[in-house]
Amino acid sequence: MHIVETDLEIQREPFARPFGFKGSAFHEKWNLVVRLKDTDGYEAFGLGGLAVLWSDAAVFAAHTEMGGNLLQASLLEFALQRVKGREFVDPMALFDAVEDDVFLYGKAITGHADLRRTFALIALVALDNAAWLLYAKRMGLTTFDAAMPEKFRAFLSHRQSHVALVPAVSYTLPIDELRAILDGGAYILKIKIGHPGDEAEMVKEDMACLSRVHRLARQYETEMTDSGHVLYYLDANGRYGEKDSLARLLDHADRGGFLDRIVLIEEPFSRPADVDVHGLPVRFAGDESIETVADVNTRLAQGYGAMAIKPAGKTLSLAFRMIEAATMAGVPCFVADNACVPVLVEWNKNVAARLPAFPGVKGGLMESNGPENYGTWGRMLSEYPMPNASWLRPRRGAFVLDENYYRQSGGIFEEPTVYTRLFQR
Repeated sequence: MHIVETDLEIQREPFARPFGFKGSAFHEKWNLVVRLKDTDGYEAFGLGGLAVLWSDAAVFAAHTEMGGNLLQASLLEFALQRVKGREFVDPMALFDAVEDDVFLYGKAITGHADLRRTFALIALVALDNAAWLLYAKRMGLTTFDAAMPEKFRAFLSHRQSHVALVPAVSYTLPIDELRAILDGGAYILKIKIGHPGDEAEMVKEDMACLSRVHRLARQYETEMTDSGHVLYYLDANGRYGEKDSLARLLDHADRGGFLDRIVLIEEPFSRPADVDVHGLPVRFAGDESIETVADVNTRLAQGYGAMAIKPAGKTLSLAFRMIEAATMAGVPCFVADNACVPVLVEWNKNVAARLPAFPGVKGGLMESNGPENYGTWGRMLSEYPMPNASWLRPRRGAFVLDENYYRQSGGIFEEPTVYTRLFQR
């Protein structure tokens, strides 16, 4: 792939309400669209969404919401200039060629010497997606399975018929909307913990929140979990400072009779390198702190028992490598969202559908929270290249996938005209 032209556009999508986590909130999604063209005239478009608060809360706090997005978007512009005029054997080679330089550039423009690498990774998603699609066009590949590098196929060889839709329950979600989610058949809830305030206030509020959710969720049963209960997936987004604080929260869950419903806790600690989770009675998963394959191995040594994979948050290229490392260690993976729009949900789903069933769940596991976050979700689905596909909308808490889904790779090889028409100047 010899890249001769690059271009960039931005599309802004408002949230229905502030999306609250990490003790803060943001109000809209910036979707970046990349166009790549090579010397042979092949052209491809890639989409990626920004998430400054998720990727580096310190940068988010230091700027206006728009200012943080502008900084993150500038990393993608920097990357596009770095790849222009260069030749790459495949998308992973392109990713390797720019990742470190983009990360260093991010440190320089933000003034944060301790910038999280995720701040750069999420900025690269649109470029990485465009590179995979350009590579597929050049090689005549028309499915996700065919485009996947051979060395990773053994780790993504499953074909799940059900992938659990895991909606995010933020601490701003009204209880009536939670009831509607459960009425719709959701059988795993991603509950955002880490309420605003100091550590003591946070733990107190988190206890109250979990009890409130459980009082409602315990009224529902499901055939899609081994226990028959609705399960809870807690996401702290690095808000907990002490292991003892989390132990108190788990003691509260035990006393309330719902500890066994907590299928995992994702990214609990603000300083994860300092905390070993052996001895705590739940499965822990790494998310933001898993920025390299070496980080995967570090968390495994600390007692973590699962890894959150984010093709739409850390690039598909890195996702392949992280899945390989975790699977070789015998640790399950699942896919997590970043308030993704439908196009990126399908990039995530292609990975989630090919992972083994998650422990305790009958099928795959993928957080996806578009309807909860976007008041325009119906319109976005209608604009998807395959708007009437049966697998686009969940049924009874899961995306139901058939052979047609796998044959069409969820539609990711179709041009998303709602975004590509932005280049019609």
